[in-house]
Amino acid sequence: MPTALITGITGQDGSYLAELLLAKGYDVHGVVRRSSTFGTQRIEHIFDSLHLHYGDATDGGALMRIVREVEPDEIYNLAAQSHVRVSFDQPHYTAESVALGTLNVLEAARSVPGCRVYQASSSEQYGNASPEPQNETTPFKPRSPYGCAKVFAHNLTVNYRESYGLHASCGILFNHESPRRGETFVTRKITRAIGRIKHGLQDKLFLGNLDAMRDWGYAGDYVEAMWLMLQQDEPDDYVIATGVTTSVRSFCEAAFAAAGMDYRDYIEIDPRYYRPAEVDFLLGDAAKAERVLGWRPATQPDELVRLMVEADIELARQEYVVAQSR
Repeated sequence: MPTALITGITGQDGSYLAELLLAKGYDVHGVVRRSSTFGTQRIEHIFDSLHLHYGDATDGGALMRIVREVEPDEIYNLAAQSHVRVSFDQPHYTAESVALGTLNVLEAARSVPGCRVYQASSSEQYGNASPEPQNETTPFKPRSPYGCAKVFAHNLTVNYRESYGLHASCGILFNHESPRRGETFVTRKITRAIGRIKHGLQDKLFLGNLDAMRDWGYAGDYVEAMWLMLQQDEPDDYVIATGVTTSVRSFCEAAFAAAGMDYRDYIEIDPRYYRPAEVDFLLGDAAKAERVLGWRPATQPDELVRLMVEADIELARQEYVVAQSR
């Protein structure tokens, strides 16, 4: 039975990855931060099958202790402050969790012979780079503290691979969403609002730049690519994307239409949600992942929208029932 350690296991990607690895017969361990509130909702349905350890990627000593105790065959580093807009407000913590957190993971991995590492890189590393679509050879030109920290983490992972022979691969994942996406991320903010508006729990949805273009895929598909990278004989870096770009406005239109609504009746622009530096257009080229890993996205963008809208309408219905019973 192979053993895997996931940092960020309580997040969207961590929960889907844990499910995938359990289905493949792994012994799955996860690192969770100690908090006075519960943050394990996404993994409660598989809680009894996991081994959870208190720690934080920013605490190098604790992470080293966990890695030496678990002796994982594979480490998936998903821990980060991952909200791009928030990174402008919390640049120090973003850098610590993303950049220095990755350094701690790589150092700990070196203490376990044969350990393989997956590093969660991001399309935000490209910023407004050209040409499009972006692939593994496109230069990085980040436009946020989050993107800058991810570039550091990416380059450091490559450096450890080349310097120490560490089997470490970077997955440059373009935006990936699901019903488990955090509610402050724009796609989930939209579908969450649709459900609440549908049940009379909310009147309006406030958004920022509706013209930003993104390559949105389904997180459940993308975690399979993470696993495939660590099954290769040689480590490498791969873009994971759908090859389809959509504006925030078009996502709104499709999502509201899926609920039988017109987005123009409910959306208002709030300047607070604009970024100090915007990334206008992201479109990924995952040809290398298809060629080498045999990976292709199984879920099309319209299906992703439907999944998220249906889930959040049901969630809002449950909230409405609770509100009516009070």
